[in-house]
Amino acid sequence: MEVKVTSVDLVKPSSPTPLGLRTFKLSLLDQLIPMPYATTIFFYRPGCSIIRPRPHETLRERLDLLKVSLSRTLCCFYPLAGRIRDGLFIDCDDGGVYYVEADVNVPLPQFLEKPDLVLLRRLLPCDGSPVESSEDDTHTANIQVNVFPCGGIAIGLCISHMILDGVGLGGFMKEWAAEARGGTRAAPPPGLMATAADLLPADNLSLKGPSMVMWGSLFKIGKWITRRFVFDRSAIDSLRARGTGPNNKNPTRVEAISGFLWKCAVAAASKRRKNDNGRPSFCVHMVNIRGRMDPPSPEVSLGNFLWMASTKLKKVDPEQIDVLPSLVSELREAISSTDAQFLSRLRRDKEMMLGCFKEISSRMEPKEGADYFGFSSWCKFGHYEVDFGWGKPAWVSCVGLNEQAMLSNLVILIDTRSGDGIEAWVTLDEHDMALLKVDPEMQAFSSYDPNPLAMS
Repeated sequence: MEVKVTSVDLVKPSSPTPLGLRTFKLSLLDQLIPMPYATTIFFYRPGCSIIRPRPHETLRERLDLLKVSLSRTLCCFYPLAGRIRDGLFIDCDDGGVYYVEADVNVPLPQFLEKPDLVLLRRLLPCDGSPVESSEDDTHTANIQVNVFPCGGIAIGLCISHMILDGVGLGGFMKEWAAEARGGTRAAPPPGLMATAADLLPADNLSLKGPSMVMWGSLFKIGKWITRRFVFDRSAIDSLRARGTGPNNKNPTRVEAISGFLWKCAVAAASKRRKNDNGRPSFCVHMVNIRGRMDPPSPEVSLGNFLWMASTKLKKVDPEQIDVLPSLVSELREAISSTDAQFLSRLRRDKEMMLGCFKEISSRMEPKEGADYFGFSSWCKFGHYEVDFGWGKPAWVSCVGLNEQAMLSNLVILIDTRSGDGIEAWVTLDEHDMALLKVDPEMQAFSSYDPNPLAMS
């Protein structure tokens, strides 16, 4: 697949940002996020019906509408048109979003028949690597609109993770799409949007050092490979039933799939080490805290409303029939502990946050020899509701790895287009991935790298 850039532009807000809003402070959590970009690609099939009043809209008119509607949307999401300064704040100078248009030389259905997860990076305006170094004074938002010869469109985003998490990105995209359709936006006026800095202001930079130690313990150099495993509704229902235990009567979809993938990944690692089941296993699950706060924070917000729910099993035997309920129970306990009371204490007591960082770091010290697995759920973010007027996305994806890099075992869960399935993007060591692909349970409950169009 070849991607040829046809134009590069800076899309600025349609009206200037008020002087009183020119400096957007980053929260403590914003500054501690180790991933430079939130990367997502929205694929739209050719020939999708155009809603009235634009039944005969041309492709060029669609592309022009994207730029115009983005300019208008940036009036509410004004920090996206600024630049990061000193890693501490965003200079909302209305410099603009880095905006690229490109042509792809293969039809969209042909590319999606068996998508190359590494080639997906070519549809992004930047590398999109989760370990790419982030330099100061960079564009906050970068967007690439890719046009396929069949008329299909893929919108690739690299937006600084300092300003948007997954929920925030979904909210931004829905507002942009609503503006393109001519609908009424739900976003509040500039300056009234909820921000993560309201929750945890960056008034204690002494936490930055310990947080970097913590994140550093979660990354290691290796040959990492990303693969997709899709669980349909029937498989999820079966795993929810199987994961039920005394402390988890009705596991959620995310709890059941996370527990199952944790189990199978541990089994693969154990098999590679020739059945060494005595190794501790450690899991971190990112938690969206918007709905857990008191009062709850709205979906349309800026910054990272995330916390790390962590848990550890001292000994895991994947051959035990009851290991899945145990893993699901551990996950549920860790996630549910991130409640309104915990968050209230976290806001009042920065020493408590320091203690959390130290606890995770101590668990992950190499001398302990623990396996680490990280999970992030994008489910119920509304990504498949992003309709610019030519239909909902055929597929929403992130990007994959197949290279020597500094990373660790990572799983991202995304809703399928139907809404009742889950697509798991799993990044593991190449040897563990080879074993995971042939795991009989993985083969029984999931589809390996299916055609996204067939899925939808």
